[in-house]
Amino acid sequence: MPLLPGRASAAIGAALLVASWVVPAAAATTLTVGKASATSDAIIPVDVGDRLGIFKKHALELKIIDFTGGSKMAQAMAAGSLDIGDGAGTEMAFVAKGAPMIAVCESTGPAPFLGIGVPWDSPVKALADLKGKIIGVSSPGSFSDWSGRELARKEGWGENGVTTVAIGGGAAPASAAFRAHQVDAAIGGTSQFLAFEESQAGRLLAPVSSYEGNVASGALFASASLVAANPEAIRSFVAAWVETVDYMRAHRAETVKIESAITQFDEKVMAKEYDLTIGMFTKDCRFDAESLATLKRSFAELKLLDTAPDMSKLYTEAFLPK
Repeated sequence: MPLLPGRASAAIGAALLVASWVVPAAAATTLTVGKASATSDAIIPVDVGDRLGIFKKHALELKIIDFTGGSKMAQAMAAGSLDIGDGAGTEMAFVAKGAPMIAVCESTGPAPFLGIGVPWDSPVKALADLKGKIIGVSSPGSFSDWSGRELARKEGWGENGVTTVAIGGGAAPASAAFRAHQVDAAIGGTSQFLAFEESQAGRLLAPVSSYEGNVASGALFASASLVAANPEAIRSFVAAWVETVDYMRAHRAETVKIESAITQFDEKVMAKEYDLTIGMFTKDCRFDAESLATLKRSFAELKLLDTAPDMSKLYTEAFLPK
């Protein structure tokens, strides 16, 4: 039935009113995000938030790239290939060396997500049994490398108490190294060693948090070019990260399911991992004094830097949510 003139005017007026409420959506900013590990619990919240649409909610489109170690992620950042780096606080040493990036968030303090694993039939039963042994790590100067050396320091074994060798990050290199008896132990994700137990390929000896304190085990980095060109995108990324972690704390079952899909580990394994690691995340991304002091010491112990750096120049809290 055709509208009467009065009804037509009312309809047009209503349409104009609705149109006045519609605000054009802000164009999304695309960020290339490099992860120092594909499956580390300290790092995969970026995948969780991306799958949940939390980063899109903050007007961000993410292109996520996985690396096999923090040094490779830092190299990609130095080459100008990344906007955001998702790794560990140990990568702050690269900032001190002049890499065009800066730490913008301490995402995790302790490191229960990282563990020391051994072959299933290994005679090693306790951390004390690792004295003089060969331990596989992701890459030289990485957080896993430092964790192996820190074990020797804490146990009083001296600088050469253990030997660390780079085997690459992830479950496959550790599994291959175990089968070939190239290493006596390996430092990697606790989830991978929990998964190894299911197939009797290896077993978790202990998380590194059993002998380490707060170490800024997780950290987010922004490229110098992004800092200069689009600081609001960094603020949006950090805000989305914090929102993602809040979601993860409040939704155990959903988080376990998503993480299982990302890591390809069984949900039973990821449920154990969740309970072990969920408490490690910082609530506001701020850097704590213990982490900074430990990192400063680690840079000297790993001989990553010739002199102790001014840690205040390696990070900023300018992009944290207010």
